[in-house]
Amino acid sequence: MNGFLTTTPIEGGFQNPPLAAQAVFRALMDAMARPGTVHPVAALALPPAPLTSTAASVALTLCDHDTPLWLDARLDVSTDVRGWLGFHCGAPLTTIPADAHFVLASSPGELMALENFAQGSQEYPDRSTTLILQVDTLTKGRELHLEGPGIETSAALSPFPLPRHFAAQWKQNRARFPRGVDLILAAPDAISCLPRTTRIFETEA
Repeated sequence: MNGFLTTTPIEGGFQNPPLAAQAVFRALMDAMARPGTVHPVAALALPPAPLTSTAASVALTLCDHDTPLWLDARLDVSTDVRGWLGFHCGAPLTTIPADAHFVLASSPGELMALENFAQGSQEYPDRSTTLILQVDTLTKGRELHLEGPGIETSAALSPFPLPRHFAAQWKQNRARFPRGVDLILAAPDAISCLPRTTRIFETEA
């Protein structure tokens, strides 16, 4: 078993949806409250490739028929992925980044600029996009030093891959506060979160 189900798109969802969604939601809330911390997520879903189990579990937990979902090109081209997501979470797919409540990106290094997604408004900052980025690792990329709410002094995280010019993009994102996007980093067996309030300092290569 390679972590993916490549036969029937409707298979591979949560075996016990209420319990699975509760477990993933708890990990997400802990990760968002404490930016940079790493929270294990069991292989609760077996989606078609190239969607990973962790990213799929996050999508099944957060997305529903009221939350438009945008897929990057690598996921969007897969009819199995589109069918699987449609069957298991029912989220309508949108081709307009600024209309998306959630984003699933399997190739973060090729992702368009963060400013293209919904930023929310001063009155309704929650009307912004949350990006679910599939990353290979949370520990072996270039180290990010983190400060801000939920971090006692500082924290460190080393995800890979990330969007191009990430440190500069994130500085711009944070400057838009209370507007801006939030990130969920979905590694093969764990998640970490970067809410828009987090300050990021990238180490030199």
